[in-house]
Amino acid sequence: MVDAVKDVVLQLRPLLSTKKLLVSIAAGVKLKDLQDWAGHSRFIRVMPNTPSAVGVAASVLSLGGAATEQDGDLIAELFGSVGKIWKADEKLFDAITGLSGSGPAYIYLAIEALADGGVAAGLPRELALGLASQTVLGAASMATSSGKHPGQLKDDVTSPGGTTIAGIHELEKGGFRGILMNAVVAAARRSRELSQN
Repeated sequence: MVDAVKDVVLQLRPLLSTKKLLVSIAAGVKLKDLQDWAGHSRFIRVMPNTPSAVGVAASVLSLGGAATEQDGDLIAELFGSVGKIWKADEKLFDAITGLSGSGPAYIYLAIEALADGGVAAGLPRELALGLASQTVLGAASMATSSGKHPGQLKDDVTSPGGTTIAGIHELEKGGFRGILMNAVVAAARRSRELSQN
């Protein structure tokens, strides 16, 4: 991947100047390398994720050396049209990749598992998948709009001796939170490895 991006930037180099703002969404390709290959530093690196296809991306941008705040605002507006965008230092991009870049796959796996659980409990597949998907969508909406910590939202659903705490107990016995945390850390580590090659 890095070599392919390098080849493209080197081919375009004669056409590039500081009058042109360049934006990269190439995973694992650092601003320093892009700037070296292009011969200037008016770059912005963006890490979007696949939910941009439906207008609910979680994207992060980092400004290169010669990129201005106005450049950043322009790109934030563009990527903001397909979801939410944050600005962060590029040194955080491996962790960002591990969380929001790879995160949709973790959630798809969770939706599939929830639906499989529904089927195992007796629901028809289509109903189970619809309920699992909508449940994740609703929970994510509450987490982003309620102002409450996810732990509080979980506690709000969990009654003493009830069904939810029985299910949470099973998740905790299986190490659910640790597994998700480990997935993010493993993906971040892999992103770091790929960017060093």
